[in-house]
Amino acid sequence: MEHTYILEEIDPITFYGINNRNLLLIKILFPKLKIHARGSTIKINGDEEVMTLFIEKMNLLVEYCMKFNKLEEDKIREIVIGDTTANNDFIPENTILFGLSGKPITARTPNQKVLVDDFKKNDMVFAIGPAGSGKTYTAIALAVRALKNKEVKRIILSRPAVEAGENLGFLPGDMKEKIDPYLQPLYDALKDMIPGVRLKEFIESNVIEIAPLAFMRGRTLNDAVVILDEAQNTTSNQMKMFLTRMGINAKFIITGDITQIDLPRNQKSGLVDALNLLHKIEGISIVEFNVNDIVRHRLVQRIVEAYAREYE
Repeated sequence: MEHTYILEEIDPITFYGINNRNLLLIKILFPKLKIHARGSTIKINGDEEVMTLFIEKMNLLVEYCMKFNKLEEDKIREIVIGDTTANNDFIPENTILFGLSGKPITARTPNQKVLVDDFKKNDMVFAIGPAGSGKTYTAIALAVRALKNKEVKRIILSRPAVEAGENLGFLPGDMKEKIDPYLQPLYDALKDMIPGVRLKEFIESNVIEIAPLAFMRGRTLNDAVVILDEAQNTTSNQMKMFLTRMGINAKFIITGDITQIDLPRNQKSGLVDALNLLHKIEGISIVEFNVNDIVRHRLVQRIVEAYAREYE
């Protein structure tokens, strides 16, 4: 009997292990089968009864790898030849998902937890607060979790390219090279949560789209988690344009810091405008972060406090 098993939802490199050690162990545990793997495709030849057991165990291994974003030899032995109902993996409280090598990504502060809870209950959430408070990182983690759980079909991440006035033509390179410097913080967060090969596939297939705000005009965004970062640097017209892109089965998260507006002095921030206009609308939540939420280097909190004292 011949069967083809496809690793559809996980990164093959993570599943096969360093130097294919996980794959070699699986072959050892199923000596009666001939197993050949190439990329995401595993071809198996052998007895039908053993094949059925192999597929059952593979499904459990894939389920574990999807949940924890890792797979070790001890866990393979436990699932294949041990008690498959046992779960000795410690899951820290407030875990959103597991990043690279199984690193738990958690809501670490009270307001990050509020953001997680409000995201469940509302289709649009504003997360407002100082640099380093984890608002964007938490938002992206929520988006990745929704994608992994198949609650949405894609993630769309956007930022206003304020320094270039949304006109990137004078910068060298193609469009991707022009806009990438503005979007790098979003890439950095994604790289913590999704293996590199898988992330590249998602971006190439537009399952994950990272684009400047100007690219949102005229679109209807369905079946997606859409995040607008650095929203304090939008104009009122840009913010209205963005918010009205919301389609069916979409969730929007808007993050920003109203103390770091880079717009010309005579131009009102679209984020400030939106907070004033929308704060009483049902289905929209506003989460306000503060210096106590800052999770970067301890000096960041002191720097933010010093500037706040000076310019109050």
